[in-house]
Amino acid sequence: MNCVRKYWMKCGNTQTRTQLVAENIERLPVWYIMDEVGSAIQHNDKPNFRMVPFIYVNDQTTYSLIFPIKDLLFGEVVCRDCIENIKEEQERMAYALPWKEASFLEFDFNHLKPGPDYFLSGHIKESLPVLENFAEAIPKKKIDTKFEIIEDENEADILWYTKHFKQFKELSETPQKFINQFPFEYILTIKDLLCITCRRRQPKIHDTLTLDTFPTWLPTTYNLKTELMQFVSYYQHRSEKGLDNHWIIKPFNLARGLDTHITNNLSYIMRLPSTGPKIAQKYIEKPVLFHRAEVPGKVKFDVRYVLLLKSVKPLEVYIYRNFFLRFANKPFELNNFDEYEKHFTVMNYTEGAVLKHMLCADFKIHWTEQYPSISWDSVEESVFSMFKEMFECAIIESGPCGIAESPQSRALYAADIMLEWKQDGVIQPKLLEVNWTPDCKRACLYYKDFYNDIFKLLFLDESNNDVFKKL
Repeated sequence: MNCVRKYWMKCGNTQTRTQLVAENIERLPVWYIMDEVGSAIQHNDKPNFRMVPFIYVNDQTTYSLIFPIKDLLFGEVVCRDCIENIKEEQERMAYALPWKEASFLEFDFNHLKPGPDYFLSGHIKESLPVLENFAEAIPKKKIDTKFEIIEDENEADILWYTKHFKQFKELSETPQKFINQFPFEYILTIKDLLCITCRRRQPKIHDTLTLDTFPTWLPTTYNLKTELMQFVSYYQHRSEKGLDNHWIIKPFNLARGLDTHITNNLSYIMRLPSTGPKIAQKYIEKPVLFHRAEVPGKVKFDVRYVLLLKSVKPLEVYIYRNFFLRFANKPFELNNFDEYEKHFTVMNYTEGAVLKHMLCADFKIHWTEQYPSISWDSVEESVFSMFKEMFECAIIESGPCGIAESPQSRALYAADIMLEWKQDGVIQPKLLEVNWTPDCKRACLYYKDFYNDIFKLLFLDESNNDVFKKL
């Protein structure tokens, strides 16, 4: 019997992934086209009518009610303010672009750097651990290395939650316990905060000739809630230079492509923030593609890496070497953006879609056949460098703008990336998002020791260089 510490695991929140997806779908916005009368009512900054939605609950029918808000002359044209909730003048100009042309070329398109209040907005404030409670070494338990799932949370040594935990100060009163979360880790797992975090180490914001932004591994991203005018200016500057202007619009905190739109139409983009906070991210127009024998043409694919954060001070990060692949089902072309199976790779939750399975070992063989002059090891080297820089950016600032120190914390994330061709033929990895409490069902099916290996690394300090890469 090995004389090392033994742990138990408590899984909080039994809500299933299917339930979470269903809840997200219920919150998706619904767009509709008015009839010929409603469609004829034009936008005007000085309206004489208002239009509001009216839902008749008994038969779940939605109507649009229109009524005058001032006296009208005979024959006067009916008009309404389509952006009546927007009051600031320049912001109104941007939102009104679907109806009125305006130039924002004189507007500075450099990103804004929000303060701590923005990082806290919309979040329950987290308490921080009392670090003095960890001044003395915690005695190790002299029992075997097995992990056991138990029902009594008070008896657990490891709290492995699928719900957010905020009470780190209270937890530090029992310093022998572990938790699978870090304070303020959402700066990586929420899309608007991720892009702010990743830009922190850059000496300059963009290249004046190509307009490419930095870091090169982060797609150009604008917050359509706080950087709307900056985005419009950047879009118009790209248009002036004849550069590609396809964008993917994503909600801050949804996954699996929900409420996500791809377009190069600025008017279309300006309507999307009305249904909730979103980011606009430059669409990868030259992705590295993969040939599938069963598909007549090359398809998009993305790669998911499992990242393990063991410590903030000092920074200690590991990558699970076995990555996971997702493939589109139709050949890639820069058109027909409503064809989900052409432009998206997440098929797990799409009814009737074919889900392509492939182990990373098999993928490497195919990669060598399809790209013999580019070794996968060299691609991964740039990917690992990207992840290291991302975590370094995440701890530059203290909480709530950065991940805070917590000796009891260990965390597992999943980062999704794509590969892009640069003009010089170099492959550039692009970070798409970082997922909190990712779905690891496929990982467990592929690799039976997936969680055992991870728990040994995080909680028993048993490193395995064949399984993990330390950054």
